[in-house]
Amino acid sequence: MANRKILSYVLLGVLAVGAAAVVVSRSFSAAETTVSDLTGETHFHGIAVDPRNPDRLYLATHHGFFAVGPDGVAQRVSETEDDFMGFTPHPADPEVLYASGHPAGGGNLGFIVSRDGGQTWAKLSDGADGPVDFHQMDISKADPQVIYGVYGELQKSTDGGRSWSRVGPAPEGIIGLSASSLDTDRLYAATRTGLLVSTDGGQSWRPAHGSQQLASMVQVTPEGTVYAFIAGSGLLQTEEPGLQWTALGNDFGRALVLHLAAGKGEEAQRRLYVVTFDPETRSQALYGSRDGGRSWTRLGAA
Repeated sequence: MANRKILSYVLLGVLAVGAAAVVVSRSFSAAETTVSDLTGETHFHGIAVDPRNPDRLYLATHHGFFAVGPDGVAQRVSETEDDFMGFTPHPADPEVLYASGHPAGGGNLGFIVSRDGGQTWAKLSDGADGPVDFHQMDISKADPQVIYGVYGELQKSTDGGRSWSRVGPAPEGIIGLSASSLDTDRLYAATRTGLLVSTDGGQSWRPAHGSQQLASMVQVTPEGTVYAFIAGSGLLQTEEPGLQWTALGNDFGRALVLHLAAGKGEEAQRRLYVVTFDPETRSQALYGSRDGGRSWTRLGAA
């Protein structure tokens, strides 16, 4: 499939899933549902492994915040049904999570925080020229006081999200953003024309991979492993600061990987989870791996 066609499906089809899949149904008012139901009724905007339990996965969705166990059962963590368009966990504090997006009633959330593992949320800041609606955001693993978000332009906070300043234009066609484990000024961007890296806090960018095909995801772990998904190349891995990429298992057919989460610690890092999006059917799925990404099993599959 041509890169332009893939991009059209990703940028338009994903939005269609996120905005229209979705009349609020009984599953959203219930305290418990299934991954299978959620994939058909809402859209996943971010995932993270619960650092206290590598078998438990957080899901930031178009209709609130959930946690999923290995049995595929999804439980609502928070009572809110807000749209979590941007989501990132604190790299060191298991109770702290950050998000952005839209209230269920409309408008923008600004930059919000949970200090109790996602049960309750409060606004920390409106951001620059806000309230912001960060669709791409990440916290620096090198210094958790440094946080980046994209709202039209790239923004940066150096005080844990309490205040924000504009850095400058975000890379054109940005889809994903991830901050380095080594340096607060090192960033990665997944874009419609490839994977990019910045070493000056997002003021300038250069290619991080030889392909100029669509990059649908990039994620850096606190331990310094970088994961990316590039159309035509599949799921890739490298270790910071090098950019020598290794291919991982790509059992997703024609689907693209939109989000990835890894456990923390040497053993837990072998636990990986991804959200995929099929550009033909415009459907999403959730997969897990217990061998560092060499093989994958669909969660919640019948």
